[in-house]
Amino acid sequence: MLNRPLYLEQLLKFKDKQLIKIVSGVRRCGKSTLFLLYQEHLLKNGVRPEQIQSIDLEDPAYRELLNWEKLYDYINARLLTNKKNYIFLDEIQNIPDFQRAADGLFIKKNVDLYLTGSNSRLQSGQWATMLSGRYVVIQMFPLSFKEYVSAFADKSNLELKFQQYLENSSFPQILEFRRSEVWDKNGVRSYLQGIYNTIVLKDVVENKKIKNIGQLESVIKFLADNIGAVTSMHNIAKTLTADGRAISTHTVENYINALCDSYVLYRAARYDVKGKKLLQTLDKYYLVDIGLRYFLLGDQKTDSGRALENVVYLELLRRGSKVSIGKVGDKEVDFIAEGWRGTEYYQVAETVRAEATLRRELSPLNVIRNHNPKFLLTRDFEPRVSHNGIQQLNVLNWLLQD
Repeated sequence: MLNRPLYLEQLLKFKDKQLIKIVSGVRRCGKSTLFLLYQEHLLKNGVRPEQIQSIDLEDPAYRELLNWEKLYDYINARLLTNKKNYIFLDEIQNIPDFQRAADGLFIKKNVDLYLTGSNSRLQSGQWATMLSGRYVVIQMFPLSFKEYVSAFADKSNLELKFQQYLENSSFPQILEFRRSEVWDKNGVRSYLQGIYNTIVLKDVVENKKIKNIGQLESVIKFLADNIGAVTSMHNIAKTLTADGRAISTHTVENYINALCDSYVLYRAARYDVKGKKLLQTLDKYYLVDIGLRYFLLGDQKTDSGRALENVVYLELLRRGSKVSIGKVGDKEVDFIAEGWRGTEYYQVAETVRAEATLRRELSPLNVIRNHNPKFLLTRDFEPRVSHNGIQQLNVLNWLLQD
């Protein structure tokens, strides 16, 4: 198992705290493996096997427990009365009214409860109101570039590894399709096909009761082709309809919301830096994994700058930042990241070796007059440079930082 220290440390930080720990994220991003890593840590540190109950609610072996009352009774009957019990419930969203079982287990003083889910409604639904103040959400993503590189004995040739990271996918299991630097391309594609079918057919079509799968796929491909572009629901509907795939603005909005619910897409709102307010229209969208983009669209490498921007956006989320798009007059800052280090501004470009390109990328950052840190991330391997306080960094080195 590939270690995931970023997430394991977060779980350990909340161990034995009177909080329900929820690990949420897209399917196959490693949530179940994280639970195994955590259980392994517990067993190495004095916890007995009988203190741990781990139930995967997508395993047919537990089909009789897909009812909150039966699940609760099953777990409750196996609790040790004089020891701390560690309860792990995987893909909890499969149980209607599961919050009742979670709430019943939570109030027991000898239970430390951990859940995973593949739907963002776990954070925003009615049950969250019922558990208000009694849970913490750990947002999990597929592999970061740093985690991906850690799987290789040879840490050299970062440019090649990064290109493979983009093309082959960042889902953890993808690493099983390589032998040294040689990849099984057919295996990679079959695996991504499986992920796509599971997420689209199970999490989106089935949960949202979508009947026109062709329409949904048209919207997904449109967004995959336009990651990082300002997006209007009306314009998407208009474009697809003009191409002979008639669809309403309302339907487009419903599909996009469903894709965001399943963590296939992430929505980045625009923020007016001068007016200090979020704008209500023209959001941007980013894919949870660039490998899915290659799978959906083929090897289109003409806009690799957008793929790079997507990777940086996800990395900022991994590092705990709230991320928005900055509007400064008629200029745009790629990302405003608000996190534990305060507010930071980021521009992302493949290369700025041409003087005109450098000026264009620095221009939005120069307009911002406050003293918050500003960064220009590129794939240029140049010595660390400062442009009037704006730090130019190699993006691969930045991705490998803690």
